[in-house]
Amino acid sequence: MDKFTAMRIFTKVVETHGFTAAARELGMSRTAVSKHVAQLESHLGAGLLNRSTRFVSPTESGYSFYERAVNILADLDDAEKAVSSLQGEPMGAIRLNAPMSFGTLHLGPALADFMGRYPKVRIETVLGDHQINTIGEGFDVTIRIADLTDSSLIAKKLCPARRVLCASSGYLVKNGVPEKPEDLRFHACLHYGNLASGNVWQFMANKDIRKVPINGALCCNNAELLMTAALQGKGIAMLPTFMAADCLRDKSLEIILEDFPVPEISVYVLYPPGKQMAVKVRLFIDFLSNRFKGDPYWDKGLPLKK
Repeated sequence: MDKFTAMRIFTKVVETHGFTAAARELGMSRTAVSKHVAQLESHLGAGLLNRSTRFVSPTESGYSFYERAVNILADLDDAEKAVSSLQGEPMGAIRLNAPMSFGTLHLGPALADFMGRYPKVRIETVLGDHQINTIGEGFDVTIRIADLTDSSLIAKKLCPARRVLCASSGYLVKNGVPEKPEDLRFHACLHYGNLASGNVWQFMANKDIRKVPINGALCCNNAELLMTAALQGKGIAMLPTFMAADCLRDKSLEIILEDFPVPEISVYVLYPPGKQMAVKVRLFIDFLSNRFKGDPYWDKGLPLKK
């Protein structure tokens, strides 16, 4: 049995939901398609498909095998192209993980530009704010926003990710403007739940870090929800400028405690070490580096102390 041929046929059956449709697209007989899939199931010792007279769907094992097979075949295609006359044209899949808000606001337009430049590269993007195992979950590239002190991955800094303390004018008129970080204990604070420091906010005072416990009126692992609450006058939020920049410019949110800036974190691109990087991945990382290098475009015009 040719494993790669069997994998290609199996993935086509899954994608077309049937043996007949797969056979038509592959230019094979239905019997040959069925035989290859049966040999693959026998080799793996597991049923990969639920079969009916009208519809074919993957089993739980089949779906898991399908996801991995698609990536393996894409990498195989890359390897074949690398030694062919088309070796200069990247193609295949890149699996990307990125934070939700940054992904929707800034990564989306960047991906569209990259896809326009390299139309044969397919980007499989998973957005989420929880920490993932890049290698274990099969991602080629991860975007992370953090104070990255240690990582088993190779990390390349893209740009700063500055944060500010801000609130609506309505909230500040009603509750007063804090003059120093310790004043926050008298205020409703809108707290991002994924911070490593917990319910303690950190500020720079000269060259020292000042740690202040806050009264968490609202805790959430999504900064967009916190920004919405701040706009509605529900409290003070610590927000990344890549999200809040427009609201800060139009004064719907006002920066407070400007003399006590929040310690800066950065946007990083991470990728696994220890193997030769595929051309498509290298091109993608270089593209992101050029796209976001230097002072972030979203910070232009903001009164930020660095």
